[in-house]
Amino acid sequence: MELKEFFLAQLDREAASSRKAIERTPEGRNDWKPHEKSMALGLLAALVATMPGWVSMMIETDELNLDDPRNEDLKTKPVATKAELLKLLDEGVAKARKSLEATTEEHLLKPWRFKMGGRTISEAPRHVQITDSVFSHLAHHRGQLTVYLRLNEASVPAIYGPSADEQF
Repeated sequence: MELKEFFLAQLDREAASSRKAIERTPEGRNDWKPHEKSMALGLLAALVATMPGWVSMMIETDELNLDDPRNEDLKTKPVATKAELLKLLDEGVAKARKSLEATTEEHLLKPWRFKMGGRTISEAPRHVQITDSVFSHLAHHRGQLTVYLRLNEASVPAIYGPSADEQF
């Protein structure tokens, strides 16, 4: 199996799981945090919604430098409604799908860099960055989001296995 086929299948699975969590995100609670050091619910939900779109950025560019003011629009911002979150998810998935379908195995083996604070935070082949910085990272933040759902009395979806609220 080619890497891009593997990633397309993973994109579909992760998008479906993210959709289930986003659909249960309570509206009007964007500023809610379980702890003062925690990320706010609105930002976390927007992050989960937009992360699949990072695949496209990693294919279409050679790096992301957060110190570059031209990249300010790439920073995640909360939105007001579930409908807006789902739109962000759908747009990101569509962009990722288009980029994956158009890329080559050779391109996925080329390096991609993440820079911030005047230094390179990570540099690895694109396929490693997509695995680690998108899909594994997404699973982490989606897991956080499910905890936030529970703490806000929202039902927690079955994702990798059943939850107390939902069986497969």
